[in-house]
Amino acid sequence: MQATLESLAARIAGVILDVDGVLTNGQIVYSDGGEELKFFHVQDGASIKLLIASGIEVAIISGRDSPAVSRRAAELGIQHVLQGVSSKSQALDSLFSRGFIDHDLCAIGDDLADLQLFSRTEVILKATVANAHPAVIAAADFVTLRQGGEGATVELVQLILQSQNRWSFNS
Repeated sequence: MQATLESLAARIAGVILDVDGVLTNGQIVYSDGGEELKFFHVQDGASIKLLIASGIEVAIISGRDSPAVSRRAAELGIQHVLQGVSSKSQALDSLFSRGFIDHDLCAIGDDLADLQLFSRTEVILKATVANAHPAVIAAADFVTLRQGGEGATVELVQLILQSQNRWSFNS
């Protein structure tokens, strides 16, 4: 099974990230002024930058719309961002029409809406976080040890880059 996982990871050319529950812990916090606050893990950001620097395309597809996500994506150099989507599968088609790579994709999500991406033939590696919905865990090829918002993306990036012989750090 590990050999199969590594062979899939070695082929990855693009990664699709969910936000709430993957890049954040899934909690929604509102300030007294009505602003939505999100907490992102710095290690996830550094890992995403490594993916991009390695030539792997990165996109965000989120069911919620948040200025904080737009800002974080810009900081990390993620050019493909779709928020407030009702269908993640349709959002993926929209990304393809905007030039996002359309093969050998990895999708990481934590909730039932993310299963739409897992069912797509372009998504060859399905990943999730330790505290994901049980149905998502059951459908995933790779489950991180870390929970969403706690640097879980680091584990996925390391798997992909090690499988592609692009990881230059001791683990």
